[in-house]
Amino acid sequence: MPPPHDTRIYEALVIPNDALDKGGMEILRAGLVDDELYVTARRVFKDPATWGEILGEITQRLGRIYAAEGEYKAKEVIAAIENAFAAEMGATPVAAPRRKRTKRKPAARKPARAKTKRAAKRSSRKAR
Repeated sequence: MPPPHDTRIYEALVIPNDALDKGGMEILRAGLVDDELYVTARRVFKDPATWGEILGEITQRLGRIYAAEGEYKAKEVIAAIENAFAAEMGATPVAAPRRKRTKRKPAARKPARAKTKRAAKRSSRKAR
């Protein structure tokens, strides 16, 4: 009997071939159901700060994914994610990185070169 027409399907991501070949363990899964976020995770790290490193790497990879599609640059994506993360955590978002314009400092003056004996004689003659 064919499935009813109103059957809902959850679209899970494919497990990477390397993970299938080498083995390993899934540590984080996130999904959306009716605009609600569902998360399952394993407490695999003794130090919870390690999750910050994991989330940072995920952010960088998302930047590369968006950049590969050509609509955004990776740095723009990373900045947008960082700002949204900061806002969600209650921090004040920081401005996207901008290139600072600074006044150029004048070039350092080179020390005067010591005169050779020949040049010293010439300049003493001119001074007379």
